[in-house]
Amino acid sequence: MPRARTTADIFNAIAESRRREILELLARRGPLAVGTLVVTLELPQPAVSKHLGVLRKVGLVAVIRQGKQRVYNLEAEQLKAVHDWVKHFEGLWSHQLERVKERAEHRARERTESRTPLKPRKGQP
Repeated sequence: MPRARTTADIFNAIAESRRREILELLARRGPLAVGTLVVTLELPQPAVSKHLGVLRKVGLVAVIRQGKQRVYNLEAEQLKAVHDWVKHFEGLWSHQLERVKERAEHRARERTESRTPLKPRKGQP
């Protein structure tokens, strides 16, 4: 089955690690010019512009022209669909974490008990 186009939806757009990196930068630092993204990401300008184009088509970033510069801003509310989908799996993670915690506590108790010397019973040397 052929893969969906990257501009088909948000999930396909964020499947690429460089685009996620761009979103993280915009979330941390606020609106950034393309030139700043190029320097920060250490990527050629055409590659950064292509990634920004994909993110813009799915509504994750908006562009503002400031003179000759294009400044990109994160449209974070558009990530709600991703958040809502991932939230369905939260119970699985918390359940697994609880099981790991219980196992670790059980092993710690076993180790502590095995190190504790046995007390002699009454009437035994």
